[in-house]
Amino acid sequence: MSSRSSINSYLDDFLRRGGATAYVQRRGLRTERWSYRRVAETAFRTARELEARGVARGERVILWGANSAEWVAAFFGCALRGAVVVPLDLESAPDFVSRVRAQVSASLIFAGGVAREQEALTRDALPLEDLPQLVARHSPAPYDSTETAADDLLEIIYTSGTTDEPRGVTLAHRNFLANLAPLEEEIAKFLRWERIVHPLRFLNLVPLSHVFGQFMGIFVPQLLGGEVHFQDSLNPSEVVETVRRRRVSVVVAVPRLLETLREYVERQEEASGARDFTLRVERAARLSPLKRWLKFRRVHRRFGLKFWAFVTGGATLPEETETFWRRLGFAVLQGYGMTETASLIAVNHPFKSGRGSVGRTLPGQEIKLGEGGEILVRGANVSPGYWADGVRPLADAEGWLRTGDLGEMDDEGNIFFKGRRKDVIVTDAGLNIHPEDLEAALARQPEVRLCAVVRREGARGDEPLAVLILKGEDADAARAVERANATLARHQQIRHWAVWPEQDFPRTPTRKVRKRDIVERLTAEGMMKDAGGLNGGRRTVAGELEPVISSLVTRHSTLPLDPSAKLSTDLKLDSLARVELLSAIEDRYQVEIDEAAFTAATTVGDIEKIVREGASASDASARYPYPRWAQRPPFTWLRVALLYAVILPITALLCWARVSGREHVERLRGPVLFISNHITFVDHALILSALPGSLRRRFAIAQEGERLRWWRRAPEGTHALRRLQWLAQYVLVVLFFNTFSLPQKSGFRRSFAYAGEAVDRGFNLLVFPEGTRTEDGALKPFMGGTGVLATKLGVPVVPVRIEGLFELKQRGRKFFAPPGSVRVTFGEPVKFAPDEDPAEVTRELERRVAAL
Repeated sequence: MSSRSSINSYLDDFLRRGGATAYVQRRGLRTERWSYRRVAETAFRTARELEARGVARGERVILWGANSAEWVAAFFGCALRGAVVVPLDLESAPDFVSRVRAQVSASLIFAGGVAREQEALTRDALPLEDLPQLVARHSPAPYDSTETAADDLLEIIYTSGTTDEPRGVTLAHRNFLANLAPLEEEIAKFLRWERIVHPLRFLNLVPLSHVFGQFMGIFVPQLLGGEVHFQDSLNPSEVVETVRRRRVSVVVAVPRLLETLREYVERQEEASGARDFTLRVERAARLSPLKRWLKFRRVHRRFGLKFWAFVTGGATLPEETETFWRRLGFAVLQGYGMTETASLIAVNHPFKSGRGSVGRTLPGQEIKLGEGGEILVRGANVSPGYWADGVRPLADAEGWLRTGDLGEMDDEGNIFFKGRRKDVIVTDAGLNIHPEDLEAALARQPEVRLCAVVRREGARGDEPLAVLILKGEDADAARAVERANATLARHQQIRHWAVWPEQDFPRTPTRKVRKRDIVERLTAEGMMKDAGGLNGGRRTVAGELEPVISSLVTRHSTLPLDPSAKLSTDLKLDSLARVELLSAIEDRYQVEIDEAAFTAATTVGDIEKIVREGASASDASARYPYPRWAQRPPFTWLRVALLYAVILPITALLCWARVSGREHVERLRGPVLFISNHITFVDHALILSALPGSLRRRFAIAQEGERLRWWRRAPEGTHALRRLQWLAQYVLVVLFFNTFSLPQKSGFRRSFAYAGEAVDRGFNLLVFPEGTRTEDGALKPFMGGTGVLATKLGVPVVPVRIEGLFELKQRGRKFFAPPGSVRVTFGEPVKFAPDEDPAEVTRELERRVAAL
């Protein structure tokens, strides 16, 4: 057992690691990094803030927000002060939060993200995102927490659903230390080898409001001095892009995401022309790890060559999915545990894993199999009990905790999870059917995308009912069930099934399937007692998409959802609202949708069709060019040389402009977002010539994405010389002006993300929000994306106005303008808050440019 007396001692390690990066997260369109020292010092300040607010030891503090470095700092701040953390999932229903708050008599609540929109609950809450500013008045010196003992409560975690009476599991410092001590001891043996690949980067996609998320987002990575990257989106293509671009080593996710990523890889390989990919994966079972890596090196390049492992927990990982990733040459680590045991009971060793098992028992714990194979556990990691006006014990008199899970153990001590005891179906013959066995057989069928097996009352006792989500409308459920039955024992045969009418099952925040909700719905629709093979009718799109788009609809319209409702007129969803809707749907169903097709949709029914048809591997937005090479040396050095040797002299020769408002930009140090009207193809060069040298030397310019894509990849049938000419134009314009795509019709998300990356690299941005050059000299309405950039980039915005060029165009003079006939005016810089309405910000910027 470790000599540590509380988890607060880990902050000493944070201080020792100093300026090394601990957390990387997105704020709007920007990437924000927190050092280990900053996390520790913010935690010390938070503890002092709690003390100043009168929060006493043992009082409860709610943490309700998305994963973030601020969340971690607040967590440690509460632990230092001796307050008991009550973490709540971001998706928790307001009524559930209200009942929890009353049950624990919370003294304070930290709320972040969309949770802050629940004004009735968060009116007196502290905004989590503003934590550094809120506690800045306090000293960053270490906070004395010597009074904290191992048996003191650290947190209360609520595990029940939103419809149940909240049930909080209490966890003490010693519960965490009991699981962390053996991990720390084992990790220490490999630290010298870790230096070769340092730093290990973890992409944590599991909520910190759950113990598994805390272990892999707070405690385990810091034992390795690693970086933890947070990301809200679960879109598979964005996850893979993050893994590759941020050189992530380990992805921490629930099993559902591994299944989604598997589907994504299979689609990509099929789109790339890979033949018999499934057969190649099956044959890889006989290959060595090195040969597997070489055989599937294209998949490894897609994820990035530093990525090597998944760590998964929170639910059961299907054996088929685990086998798939292992045969591709990736490690898959899974553990077994529950909230009542501080997440861990057993865990796979990264280099000695028992295939198909959930690992061996951690040192310091005892496991035995009780009646019917139920797993019983005893040890220092077992929770003191449930919260009920105090702590109600949950272990028996001898300290054994009944997990309610069924399992088996082999001679080497590996544990094989068999499912929940309450889910076991007992036939009229007294035989046990484990739903996991049937689900595994169904998941192997090509027609089945997802499945769940629930209990059904038959004429002669309970029997299994398979609920299926198929891969297409033409998929034959009966044929899939027939083939699955061929692999099952006689007493396991599936005689009844239903086709689930949505694209995913109802799930918990950790992505476990809520089988109770499935049964309730099937029962309500009279489908549980039908005698034959069942086929649930597809529900209306209003019901299917309502949980996803209700917030957008209420923001833009009060009309009830209907498949025939027009997106633009009835629901009043503009292009930006569509982008939000697209992102929400992709996260809800963990699919990738063709953005061009989504943009072309006119009704809610069109959206349903897109979602029903599934993901598209040929997303048109992916083909817009985003040349990151142009923002790296030596191209950045070459661009500066070309700027002073070519661009500025030619611009001065063609048009010596009169500059006004230069005092507004002379003191700016960047990055800055410049918003200008657009008249001719020399506007960007003119603005560069008018700027101070410190700003013009690091510049990125948004250009019409459709035009850049046309130049970069000419359409089929284009003459070879013309194709070469356009490609040369593309290379030159990118090299000289560091241009990137800003599409006019679709692909906005990638464009905005790239703009954020450019600002993170220190580049100033120039955007022409009219979208095209003016034809009559009058200012055109600004595109809605302007407000998104202005609010989410978090940089000063400078309005720019060019005058005189249009008059020259009218007189037929495009070159050699008389000195002073053209004027460039810079307005006062303005900065917008992240939560301001982008549409209103767009209108404000349009007014500012017009007024110059």
